[in-house]
Amino acid sequence: MIDGINSFARRIPTWVVYSAYLIPAVWLFYQGVYGGLGPDPVKALEHELGKTALQLLIIGLCITPLRRFTGLNLIRFRRAIGLLAFTYVVLHLLVWAFLDVQSLSRVAQDIIKRPYITIGIAAFVLLLPLAATSNNWSVRKLGPAWRKLHKLTYLAVILGGIHYIWLVKGIQIEPLVYMAVILGLLSLRLVKTPKRGPAARPNR
Repeated sequence: MIDGINSFARRIPTWVVYSAYLIPAVWLFYQGVYGGLGPDPVKALEHELGKTALQLLIIGLCITPLRRFTGLNLIRFRRAIGLLAFTYVVLHLLVWAFLDVQSLSRVAQDIIKRPYITIGIAAFVLLLPLAATSNNWSVRKLGPAWRKLHKLTYLAVILGGIHYIWLVKGIQIEPLVYMAVILGLLSLRLVKTPKRGPAARPNR
């Protein structure tokens, strides 16, 4: 069954993944303009964009464990998912800065004075070099260093989870569930999968 799913996944072009996740962003903006996001559409839009970004980062974390433990190979979509996550982070920040705060001086003040915003900006800064090097030329140019650089994703997604927990008022289950999933997926990277030994040679 896994082989069948892998075969089907290889036939799916990456633009399908981009479309599947960019259309919701357009829909969210449409709802915000036409009153579909409640009494405070800017806050709702900001929240949904940020949450989708975190979800995409978590989906990206799932890809390696799925291949290691189940054989499901979705590696070819990892770059698209990472770039989509970065896109949603940028949209989240733009809505916050230009529609919510509406003042560059206040943006700077909030980054300095509000720890949850400081953490969110730190996660964004970590994602910048990852987005900039998510292309074939960078992979060839950086060589083995490319993989090391992209491990910054782990720290960025942890900071994103902390940002979400700190952002909400009081103790809420959803952000804690997100953080538990993040830590669980990262811990799976510490689990060693048994290596298959060389196949026995037939006796002559």
